Amino acid sequence: MDSPPTMSQRIVQRLKSWEGLLLIILIGVIILNALFATGYSGSQNQINLWWISIEKAIVVLAMTFVIINGEIDLSVASVMGLSAVVVAILWEQGVPVEIGILVALLVGLGIGLFNGFWVAIVGLPSLVVTLAGLIGIRGLAFMLIEGRSIGNQATAFPTWFEDLGQQPLSDFVGVLGSIPVIDRVPFAMFVYFGLLILAAVVLGRSGFGRRTYVIGSNKDVAQYSGVDVRRHKMAIMMISATTAALAGVLLAQHLGAVRGSTAFGWELDIITIVLLGGVSIFGGSGTMLGVFLSTMLVLNIRNGLGLNNVPGHTQTGVVGLLLILSVLLHKMIESYQVCARLRALAREARSARDVPDSAERAE
Repeated sequence: MDSPPTMSQRIVQRLKSWEGLLLIILIGVIILNALFATGYSGSQNQINLWWISIEKAIVVLAMTFVIINGEIDLSVASVMGLSAVVVAILWEQGVPVEIGILVALLVGLGIGLFNGFWVAIVGLPSLVVTLAGLIGIRGLAFMLIEGRSIGNQATAFPTWFEDLGQQPLSDFVGVLGSIPVIDRVPFAMFVYFGLLILAAVVLGRSGFGRRTYVIGSNKDVAQYSGVDVRRHKMAIMMISATTAALAGVLLAQHLGAVRGSTAFGWELDIITIVLLGGVSIFGGSGTMLGVFLSTMLVLNIRNGLGLNNVPGHTQTGVVGLLLILSVLLHKMIESYQVCARLRALAREARSARDVPDSAERAE
């Protein structure tokens, strides 16, 4: 009987995984940033590198479920922009911002229901449905705001709304002010880490997460196994759009001003982070740990390049190159693992064949 693996063996096995590779690369990036990026190691900069892109990171969590489920949602950035515009337009018309937030979330839920209907019920490819949504929803945002910017001096949001997105949460919750580092963390970061824990538990420890993997691996097998594939895909699309709407509201708080182009093009960064985290574009595999590590990796790369005055478009190119390399490396690792399993099976077959031969010679 084989003995259970020791702690050191489990650690080595984990480091051989995709998450282990991401962790090693992340440590290398952190060391390089600490050596060559002035101001990188400061606690405020560590908060800032999250704060700048926290809305993207929130949508990444929902996108992980979508892609593992074997679908894609290209409309998330447009939903973010539309939800921010809805809050701004309603505020400009005299509607309390709290009501505007609720309406924006309902708009996101409605878009998710619409996308889910065409994907889950009608059976259209999610790529086509959400690509149409990307264009149409962004166009609607531009139509509503008409090229203006809402949130300037004449139409400023309420002070509490902007402060909640631009100041540490300790300004609102006094008890947090006595905790070092935490006293400088904004509200959106608390939202993100709360959702991260929830997403990790749901994906890895619940029936909903198991169904997500099964449907992503083979929806026909899932259907024959009694899983309501249509209902599950509908729920996934609704979660994605509603999460994007929430992120759009947080982005409006963060920026303090809204335009029709708010969050324009962010869907590519979001999908890049998910795929870099080891989630298969074909669905059925990936972990929330890998996605979290890839989020940290991309944020640290962008932060280090930014501190060295590298232009934003160059940063985007570096992240894109990293994605291509990660996909190639992931494919190479999978091919190596398949070959290793085939060799192991061949050795076992030879051993099984040699045993009877040895017994016959002994007779």
